[in-house]
Amino acid sequence: MSIFGNNDAPGKGLGHGGGHGRNHGGGFGVGGYCVCAKCGTKIPHQQGVKCTTVKCPNCGHTMIREELLKKS
Repeated sequence: MSIFGNNDAPGKGLGHGGGHGRNHGGGFGVGGYCVCAKCGTKIPHQQGVKCTTVKCPNCGHTMIREELLKKS
């Protein structure tokens, strides 16, 4: 038995995160929409601006990325 366990050589694993990066490899990329989970208002997503930092123009609730609503 190796000191690395299961005869694995050092540096060969993917580490704690499994190599998937942010959001488990499901980055949403450019485009898409921010949606209000409360009233359903939909606005275009702006690159570099997280939807969760945007307030709904109609009701003031926090917006969420459209793709995240579809997962629920």
